[in-house]
Formats: sequence, C-alpha cells, structure tokens
Amino acid sequence: MSSASLRLLSKTKDTARIVIVGAGSAGIAAATRLLEQGFKNVLVLEAEDRIGGRVHTIPFADNVVDLGAQWCHGEKGNVVFEMVKDLNLLDVTEPHYETFKCVRSNKEILPDEIADTLKSIAENSIPERQTELVNYKGSLGDYINWKYWTELKKLPPIDHTIAEEFLEVFHKFESSVEASDHLFEVSGQGHLEYWLCEGELLLNWRDKGYKSFLRLLMKSKEDGDLGILKGHVLLNRRIAEINWQGADEVTIRCWNGEILTADHVICTVSLGVLKEQHQQLFVPALPAAKVRAIDGLKLGTVDKFFLEFEKPPLPEDWPGFNCLWLQKDLEELRASELFWLESVFGFYPVSRQPRILQGWIIGPHARHMETLTEEKVLEGVLWLFSKFLPFAVGQPIRFLRTQWHANPNFRGSYTFRSTYTDALRTGAWDLEAPLSDVGGRPRLQFAGESSHKHFYSTVHGAIETGWREADRLNRYYRTRTARL
Repeated sequence: MSSASLRLLSKTKDTARIVIVGAGSAGIAAATRLLEQGFKNVLVLEAEDRIGGRVHTIPFADNVVDLGAQWCHGEKGNVVFEMVKDLNLLDVTEPHYETFKCVRSNKEILPDEIADTLKSIAENSIPERQTELVNYKGSLGDYINWKYWTELKKLPPIDHTIAEEFLEVFHKFESSVEASDHLFEVSGQGHLEYWLCEGELLLNWRDKGYKSFLRLLMKSKEDGDLGILKGHVLLNRRIAEINWQGADEVTIRCWNGEILTADHVICTVSLGVLKEQHQQLFVPALPAAKVRAIDGLKLGTVDKFFLEFEKPPLPEDWPGFNCLWLQKDLEELRASELFWLESVFGFYPVSRQPRILQGWIIGPHARHMETLTEEKVLEGVLWLFSKFLPFAVGQPIRFLRTQWHANPNFRGSYTFRSTYTDALRTGAWDLEAPLSDVGGRPRLQFAGESSHKHFYSTVHGAIETGWREADRLNRYYRTRTARL
C-alpha cells in the first residue's frame, strides 16, 4: 500500500482537512454542521470582504434593508422557519404585494374592482399542482397566458387592452419570483417540482434583517462576531483554481497567490460563478454530466431599488403600485436611453421602514441598469414616478440599487429550471453529485441553492444543501471508522 493511501486511511474527524469555498448560507451551514459533528479542521474561504453571500443586510434609514434574501418563504418543511419559529424574529409582511394599485402610463388608476379581478385571474393561473401541467412540455409563460385568457372569457368583459397591459406586468412580477428574463424560458414541468412550503410566504425579519438567521447558525452574540466559526473563515480569498485529482489531496490556489491543500472541498459558489469560471476553475475539467447541469440550469438577475424619503412617500391608501404601460408610451420609452425602465414593474413600502420605497427590476434591463451610474439610475426612477403617479413624491434623501450580476463573485440572483434544462435532461441532481475517488472518498462536493432539487432559489434550500454535504462527510468517516 502506498504512503499516500496509508495517509488517507489514517484520516479521522480530528485530522481531515475540509475547505469550504464560499461563506454564504450554504457554506456557513456546512461549516457549522461539520464543527458540531466533531470535525476540527474546517476552513471557509470567502471572496468578498464579508460573510453572508446573497444574504446581505445593511443599515439603512430607520433600521436595516436586505439587499439580497429578504423573506422567510413559508413555514411547514422550511428549516429556516423551524429554527426561529419560537424566537420572535419573524413577522407577517403587510399585503402590499397583493393590494398594490395598478397605474397606467397616462396616470390613470385602474378601479379596484377591475384590478382585483385581473389580479385574481392572474394569481389563479399560476400552476402549483394543477393537473394540466403534469404532462405539459411548454414554458410557464405559455401556460399562464393560456390559463389567463381562458379564465377571463368566463367573466363579464374587461377592456382587452387593459387586460393585456396587466398580463405584461404580471409576467414581470412572476419573472422576479423565478429570477427569469421572461416566463417563456421557465420550464412548466420544472415549476411543479419546485416545492412551496405551506404557511405564510412573506415572513420578514422585523428590524434586524436576514443576517439575524446567519448569526443564529453561527451562535454569534453580536454583529461582527463569527461565533463558532471564529478562526475558521478567511475573507478576500477569491479562488483561481481547484485541482481535485492530485495523488491524495485537493489543491486550492487563491488569486492572491496563497496555496492551500485539503482532503475534501465543498464548493458553494453561485451557479453564475460556475457558468463563468468552471472551465478555468477546475483542474481537471469537470465531468460532462456536471457541465451539462451548469449549462442547463439558469441563474437570472433580479435587482432592487431603495429610496429613502423624509416622510412616507405614498398616500396612506396606497399600498404600493405596479406600472402598466400604454403601447404608444412603451414605444417611445424603447426608443430612448431610459429603455431599461420597461422592466421596472413596481414599488412597495418596506416592513418597519415607512419612509422607504422599494422597487424591483428584472432580466437584461436589470443587467444594463447595473452598468449605469447611481445618479443615472435615480434620474430614471424619478422620471418613472413623474410618468405614472398622479401626485409628486418629492426628492429622496438617499438612494441605493443592487448589482448582483455585475459582482464577479455572484453573477446573478438565484436559480430556476429552464426549458433548456429540460432539453438537456439535467437538473440539480447532476450538480449535487459529489466527485469521489476510487475508494468512495468525496473529494469535491457541491452545495448552494442551485443544487437543491425542490427548494432552489431559497435560503432554506441553500441551508439544506450545506447540511447535506456536511452529513455526507460525516457518514463517510463514520462508515470508515466502523470498518476499521
């Protein structure tokens, strides 16, 4: 038996070196779980100068805002909810995302009766477990269009132009949920395999933000305290190469020239980073099935705007608003430098932040917006307000926009299953599969929301995948110990 093989056989939880790439939700979940399971040599490498990944809570206005993950989505079967349900950390979000006003680009406000009818039809066209989708091979966009117009025909006539305008903005709204550029690229069948946790879907984190959950995972007592991860995290460590087929160890090279070696690497970088970098990042190249999953799954762009005002900017009876474009106004917009505003679909108040308006933008227009100066973006948003609102909102005292795609450590917001994913016959299962040596030792593992078959795009999905990979290593060492 070679000396390398003997070294591997002698590894235990005390001596096995585990490197986790990425200190987002999945990386933190994996690291904390491994330490709790008795592994001693756990190191997390993070490219950013902070932990949290796409959970990013910052001070803003009266308390905080979440630039990334904002809500705990659902209760039953949601590991995030299960951990915090008795700690008084969550609140039901006001129904702004259901009761918003519908405003046309000529400042006309849809009567509540018409708006509520269209909202109800649109909402009911979203498939969850609808039988029509079981053998459906098309896109979610085609399905929703068919369902929307079918249901609309059953009701007293509504102006067809207004119904079309509403359907357009509804598509944008749903694309923000999926993180798709448009709903015609979202797999209809795949939508059925995404699991919604029962219960309230928009639970906010009061005035503390989503980072309060990560602190709970790490058992930290205050901001900046890494809790049980203290001494186990290195920031500003962007990875240049992971060589995963060495004689008996994995070699990690950082962009700053630092070289580390490990027995196991858990890679939790976003799907966007994998898409952009996998060919250079992994030596040797990843197997075909893994590459097919990286190519087939999609990470879209959803960005936010936060505008802080001296006082609440909307009238008391305005719970937010969505923008319905008249065709002639849309054509003028598309011919101007403000064309990107077409994909800004709505603005809503933020829980416990009465002086803030939060807006949303999706897709290619979001990616374009990210390339503009903050001043130009604010100029565009204020123009949009003047175009749609029948009242003045005043000048904001502070403005902020997110740039999830422009950041090379993320390259997007969250994952969805596309029609291309289905065409390639791939999915999260191929991304999840560990790369092991001939003896069954997991050498290179993958975690993160994109590797979850049913809870992709969520923090609770990311957490489960971190635990999954930690448990995989725990089982491996427990089985080896039993055999020895």
